[in-house]
Order: sequence, then C-alpha cells, then structure tokens
Amino acid sequence: MVRLDKIYTRGGDAGATSLADGARRRKDDIRVEAYGAIDETNAAIGVARLAVEAEDQPLDAMLERIQNDLFDLGAELATPLDPAKPEPDSATRLAIVQPQVDRLEREIDQLNGELAPLKSFVLPGGTAAAAHLHLARTISRRAERVMVALANTPGEQAAPTALRYVNRLSDFLFVASRYVNRRKGDVLWKPGATR
Repeated sequence: MVRLDKIYTRGGDAGATSLADGARRRKDDIRVEAYGAIDETNAAIGVARLAVEAEDQPLDAMLERIQNDLFDLGAELATPLDPAKPEPDSATRLAIVQPQVDRLEREIDQLNGELAPLKSFVLPGGTAAAAHLHLARTISRRAERVMVALANTPGEQAAPTALRYVNRLSDFLFVASRYVNRRKGDVLWKPGATR
C-alpha cells in the first residue's frame, strides 16, 4: 500500500524527478512525459465521470476500472523495462496485461452494440458527458503518441501490451461518447456546411 506523509519533497525543484526504480530523469524526459500524459488522461476521465448520468452506472463502473488501469499503466511507465525483456513479467512487475485489453474490447463491443452505424464523422459534443469523454479521448491519443515515441527512442522501451491498451482506450472513449449521446443523437460533421 502507498503511504504519503509529506507531499512536497523539494527534490524536483531543479527540474528532475525520480522514476519508480529511483533513477533521476529530467521532467521533460520522454518517459516522464508518457506517464504524465496517462495521468492527464486519467484526470480527464474523472471529470467525464462527473457528467455521466446516474442511470449510466454500468458505464461509470467501466470508467472507474479504466482509471485504475491507468494508474497501473502509469506505474509501468515509471518503471523502465529491462532491455533484455521487452514484455514485462506481470508476476513480478506491475504492468498492463492482455486481459485488460480484452476487457476493453468486450466493453467497446457492448456499448457499440446499442448504437446505429456511423454515416459521418462525429463532432465532439452533444451532452456534457460526451464532450468530456471526447476530451479524454483526444488526451489519450496524445498519450499514445508519446508512448509510441518512447518505444521508438533508443535505449527506451514501452511494452507492446501497454501500447495496445492505450490504443483501445481511445476507441473505448469514442464509443462511450456516442453511447451517452444515444438518446440525443450524435452531432455529425457536415463537410463544407460553413463555407
């Protein structure tokens, strides 16, 4: 269990922070940026949950599980992989595992099963919950881009399962935004309509 007695340490005042293994990195390091973007995604999902209607308890439960997954993912990113083992051992290291990816896929299919097929791109909006979920989706896409950059940085790694998870996450958030708009209807893009 995590215990925090003191919130500030002054250790980051010079622009560096500690990874989970104790290694020091600059705060603009690609690894720190990756887990920071995951943290930002998590916060955006927290705001979206405030806007999800009370009758959407199943969706809220899904979002809560995702928030917990994102803490796991942040911990994984804050603990660099051993270069000799590109896929982490989930028995000895906190990491995203394939069943978490599989669960996201099942939940995407479950929510999407209640929606009409798309005939146009969707504008971020409709209900407040949908707008917040779209914002979380775009933040998660940025987190994914940073994780891909991390994976392609010499001397760094990001686990393939973690990359799959964050890719599915943005899909989940897109479908969830449509799901909360299902009664009101999607806000559709009308190409060239404002010329």
